[in-house]
Amino acid sequence: MKRLLVVVDMQNDFIDGALGTKEAQAIVPAVVKKAEAYAAAGDEVVFTLDTHFDGYLDTAEGRKLPVPHCIKGTPGWELCGQLKAFEGRRFEKHTFGSDSLSDYVRGGDYRSVELVGLCTDICVISNALILKAAVPETPIAVDPACCAGVSPESHDNAIAAMKVCQIDIL
Repeated sequence: MKRLLVVVDMQNDFIDGALGTKEAQAIVPAVVKKAEAYAAAGDEVVFTLDTHFDGYLDTAEGRKLPVPHCIKGTPGWELCGQLKAFEGRRFEKHTFGSDSLSDYVRGGDYRSVELVGLCTDICVISNALILKAAVPETPIAVDPACCAGVSPESHDNAIAAMKVCQIDIL
């Protein structure tokens, strides 16, 4: 059985674009190193892509977060340069969690699933909990050193919440 690494939303707009932070920029090398290690071990790496369209501001999310970001086809929507050419399935998602990713993992035979990426307190926690529900007997883990939140405090809160929900914190 293979391990699965899910790289969540490592897109330009979350790193150094519309919603970028210095914490997001700081984790890029660690995320790349982890993805390379998984691939070198013969394990699988997949990516989620936060995906919005023109008219984002008229969506429920856009009304609560009125910052256009990850508009499909723009440079901000693309994976960061260090991961862009990396092989691995991409899951476009129009909200925080991905049902397609959940279905994919449910259909696989993984000995473990690890999540890294952005933002710990929104999309990482959402996908971790969806995967925990989808494959409750498969260990689900998050590496906090390869994640960043909207703020350091909300990152820490999300890590604590996932730990309580039996997500393994590495």
